[in-house]
Amino acid sequence: MFRSFFERSGACVARLDRGMRVVQANPDFLRQFGRSRPDTLGRDLCELLHPDDRPRVAEQLSRVADDPGTRFAERVVLMRRGAPAVTGELTGFGVTDRNGWLDGVVVLVDLDGRGGEAQPAGRLLTEVDARILEGIGAGVSTVQLAATLYLSRGGVEYHVTTLLRRFKVKNRPALISKAYSMGIFRVGSWPPRVLPQFIK
Repeated sequence: MFRSFFERSGACVARLDRGMRVVQANPDFLRQFGRSRPDTLGRDLCELLHPDDRPRVAEQLSRVADDPGTRFAERVVLMRRGAPAVTGELTGFGVTDRNGWLDGVVVLVDLDGRGGEAQPAGRLLTEVDARILEGIGAGVSTVQLAATLYLSRGGVEYHVTTLLRRFKVKNRPALISKAYSMGIFRVGSWPPRVLPQFIK
């Protein structure tokens, strides 16, 4: 049953050993991460995720190691080689041997977007959009942004409205929260800085 599930097309599945290193990965998993089998096997799963997500996922994997009956689901950003990052949900559960001891962990990645297609988290922003997003994140007013970017106040509001629609959120705080959750801002940077790979 596990083998047929593992090989099923459209499901991004990997198996980890007790050290939480990838020991088996199906073709869909490899394709979504943009990696070859030799480059993936033996790698710690957390290395494939955005740095902000690694501590949370490592903690969840540790819980599964302590109690193989534990199951978890976490929202993550997948760092793909040679392609924009994508968002999705990572689900993990323990697999036990005949004696009930942990034999490994199975992880499934359910990508955002329709029909299992990846929803890119990168190349979403123009240079002006990126500066406005950084300004909103730093608490800069519309008037200050307009003066800094040589735009009218209406021009700034136009860009903000476009960003709200693009990110499918209703207000500025939600916009910044979503940008952080997608890994758009540089980790540990203040004021916030958009990573270059997210700018067109």
